[in-house]
Amino acid sequence: MSVDKAEVFNLKEWTTKVKAFDIIAGGHIILLNEEEAMQNGVYPNYRVELHKGKERGVAVVDLTSELVKPGEIGIFKEVAADLKLKNGDKIHIHHITRPPSLDHIKKKMDGNSLKRDEVHRIIKDLMDNYLSQAELSAFITSVYIRGLTDDEVIYLTEAISQSGDILDIGKKPVVDKHSIGGVTGRVTMVMVPILAAAGLWVPKTSSRSITSAAGTADAMEVLAPVDIGIEELKEVVLKTNGAIVWGGGMNLAAADDKLIQIRHPFSLDPKGILLASILSKKKAVGADNVVVDLPIGRGAKIQDAKVAKALARDFIDISKRLDMRTEVLITDGSDPIGTGIGPALECVDVFKVLEGEGPRDLRDKSCVLTAKLFEMTGKAKPGAGFAMAEKLIDSGKALSKFREIIESQGGNGKIRIDDLPIGSYKHEIIADKSGRVHHVDNKILSHLARAAGAPIEKGAGLRLHCERGDKVYKGSVLFEIYAESESKLDFAIKAYEGGWNPIELQKIVLDSVK
Repeated sequence: MSVDKAEVFNLKEWTTKVKAFDIIAGGHIILLNEEEAMQNGVYPNYRVELHKGKERGVAVVDLTSELVKPGEIGIFKEVAADLKLKNGDKIHIHHITRPPSLDHIKKKMDGNSLKRDEVHRIIKDLMDNYLSQAELSAFITSVYIRGLTDDEVIYLTEAISQSGDILDIGKKPVVDKHSIGGVTGRVTMVMVPILAAAGLWVPKTSSRSITSAAGTADAMEVLAPVDIGIEELKEVVLKTNGAIVWGGGMNLAAADDKLIQIRHPFSLDPKGILLASILSKKKAVGADNVVVDLPIGRGAKIQDAKVAKALARDFIDISKRLDMRTEVLITDGSDPIGTGIGPALECVDVFKVLEGEGPRDLRDKSCVLTAKLFEMTGKAKPGAGFAMAEKLIDSGKALSKFREIIESQGGNGKIRIDDLPIGSYKHEIIADKSGRVHHVDNKILSHLARAAGAPIEKGAGLRLHCERGDKVYKGSVLFEIYAESESKLDFAIKAYEGGWNPIELQKIVLDSVK
């Protein structure tokens, strides 16, 4: 955390003793004694610079008359971690000026467009912790209501991508893939080894789950460590051509994580910030060819084809101005991909596909997206990418590459499907009537898998036995619930019985059912 010394008021400095609270405050916030703070001209929501030796940072002030005494400062976990503070440490306080980015945020709230330096200043102040949660919320809300121009999206993408480290492996072409999400299935874990086996460079940074049963990083963590630093990521990619790691474990596009914390409570995804969030991460890993998956349909994040097409055009146009080539595929997101839902269960699907078996929908979608990158980079002629992807699977080269990546990241490259830690507690959900599957709800599947313990408990989740359009007979298994403890299994069963039924059958009994 850096502070511009020209912006610190030349007021009397005072020294206090740290009183550490085992609380995550959700921002860089401190507590001062009300009487002492006001004697020093500091009031609620003021910003102060804190410094202890070479460690310096900025925090927003809250006041209390009881929790801390005069001569003390209440420090929450975020500030304690950044400044390496513990109970009893002496720390110095300065009051600092109002950040200029507040004027830029107000300008956006008024409906005006921001210049490059104004957008970059907002992100700089965000990274320096000059902005409170309320001020950042005002920025996100103004963008949600007012929108961003293409120029503003470019400026924001630049600023976010430059807010942390930049990965430069010194190789080309670097390829990447992103899905808007909302559909189960670990397409990324199938694609990366296929792409790497073809000689493309794939430093894939992925997310952990926020509301789903598993993010790609949660699933990959079943097989190998994903919380690695940027230098280790570089080593793995240069050795194997690919990697699948947790993006939050390194300082890439660091501002994006701070913005996500503000967006998440209200599920706000303003289009401009969504574009900047995704493209800044691709820019930060040096990707020059990107494929974006936009699943649409009932239960997916995007349900309107027109909205998806407009977003696809924005991805392509903005990427071009950022010296990246992006292609967008609009795919069917109304049904889950694969049969497993939950970290270890999804790994089962990945291994089965790479071993040349099912699930067919996971194989096909992975090959379609991979084919686009093969054709974009000249690895395959137009129309020939799908066959090339399938050949790399069928020859065993993709599986061999996947095991190589697992081992290079510190996992067991010889792991087999039977070794995966599937929950030992299981319950079958049985069809109480015959019919045809009309809909399989992605959201409810994720909720039910989480009720069973996923993604924290890696072996928890669901295994589907049917998909949309299948004929189902009374007494047949619709899906299984897996858990790592009897109590979690009971909780998931009660959630299902309470109305979380993800399988919707048509009411009319099939003529073919006798």
